Formats: sequence, structure tokens, C-alpha cells
Amino acid sequence: MIVVHHLGVSQSDRIVWLCEELGLDYELVRHERDPVTRLAPPSYRALHPSGTAPVITDGDLTLGESAAIIEYLARKYGGGRLFVSPDEPNFADFLYWFHFANGSMMPSAMMPMVVRMVTGGIDKPTFASERLERNYAMLEGRLGVVPWLAGDDFTAADIMIAFPLTTMRLFSPRDLSSYPNIRAYLARIAARPAFTRAMHLADPDLVLPMA
Repeated sequence: MIVVHHLGVSQSDRIVWLCEELGLDYELVRHERDPVTRLAPPSYRALHPSGTAPVITDGDLTLGESAAIIEYLARKYGGGRLFVSPDEPNFADFLYWFHFANGSMMPSAMMPMVVRMVTGGIDKPTFASERLERNYAMLEGRLGVVPWLAGDDFTAADIMIAFPLTTMRLFSPRDLSSYPNIRAYLARIAARPAFTRAMHLADPDLVLPMA
């Protein structure tokens, strides 16, 4: 049995969403953050040596890392759905955007939050903030020519990117008023029944910034 260990307000909501999109049979175990420190509780940190979310267990297997978990579940239990095969013309597009979320977008989105923590709430331009501007510009441009990151069809790349565009903005606010294509994209995500179900299951009291 697949067990998705969900840490409240974390990247593990991606895994719940994936399971709902694929219609997988899974058990959801919710772990609440410490109300004072907002850190993962000892029960979550003990699941995997990294001590971070997300984590799943599948029999004797314990697996971390969003992209690894998503690929494992989609390929082993989802028949490869939401992935693009090497013989399809948009294979490279899919690979790029699938890895873009945590390889480029998340690090640059987290840096302004770190800077504010270090400076006592003062925003200071950094190399990472310049990179974040470029990343948003790239996303805006891409979503002006295709409805989903890999092309015409929704894929796992879209599941990966949603977190830095939504939940991450609770920690590091970002005004999207100058990004109409991204806002329209988030509206398409919000309209997906599997996304609605997943967010209700994972964090029912959380109001995500979807615009």
C-alpha cells in the first residue's frame, strides 16, 4: 500500500495531487508542524534521513524527493501517465520544465525569504532575486504560447511547478498582477477536480494564493 506522508503546508501536497490525478489507491497520513517553530515534528523527520517533505512508503520502500516520488508513482502505478515518452516531440520540453521547478524556481523563490530573515525583514536585491525575475519571465513567456508547460497536455511538470507559484508565496509573497499568463494558468490548475480534492485532503484550512 502506498502511504503518502503529508507535512502540512509543504511540497508533499504535490504527491497527494498526483495520486488524485492518477486515481491511485493510497493512504494519506497527515503530520502537523510545530505551532511555534513551524518545523516538521519528530515523527516526520524520523521517516527519512533527509528529514524533509515529501516522503512516501510503499511496502519496505521509503522514498523522498518530489521528482523522484512523482516519477516512481507515475511509472510504477500510473502506466507512465502524465509523463512524456522519448519518442514524442515535446519530450525535451517536458524534461526541462519538470526539473525547472525544484532545480531553478524553488531555490530562487526561497532566497528572498532567507534574505528577509537575515536582514530583519528588509528586502535586498541579490543574484537569486535577479534569477527569480528571469524565471518568472520565462514562465510568463512559455505560458503565452502553450496552455501547459510541456505543451497542449497537462503533465507532471505542471504538478511540480504549482508549489512555488502558490504555497511558496505564503512564505515569500509575490504579486502576479503583471503576469497574466501565469494567473490564467493558475486558474486552469484550480479548475482541475483532482487539484481541488488534493488540496482539501492535504490542507483543508489553507487558502492558497491562486492569482
